Amino acid sequence: MEISGIVSAIVIGAFIGVLGRLAVPGRQHIGPVATVLIGIAAAFVGALISHPLGLYDTKGITWLVWVVQIVLAALGIAWFDRRRARQRG
Repeated sequence: MEISGIVSAIVIGAFIGVLGRLAVPGRQHIGPVATVLIGIAAAFVGALISHPLGLYDTKGITWLVWVVQIVLAALGIAWFDRRRARQRG
């Protein structure tokens, strides 16, 4: 993977993390770095899940892939937020 691919993956992952965070109701007590890292992981896992399902076989924007990635980011953010809340007491 080239540097431009890595940079674009980080930018897209950050965007997906922010959208995933907006999809979770209420206030989350996690920082922007955690949001970006969860978004990057969700983008990667979402792409891995979407390929075998054939969600990339469209012309134009792959909206279903984005939906899968955003849902995964929202789940990851909700899980991480609850995990941190339990640690605090």
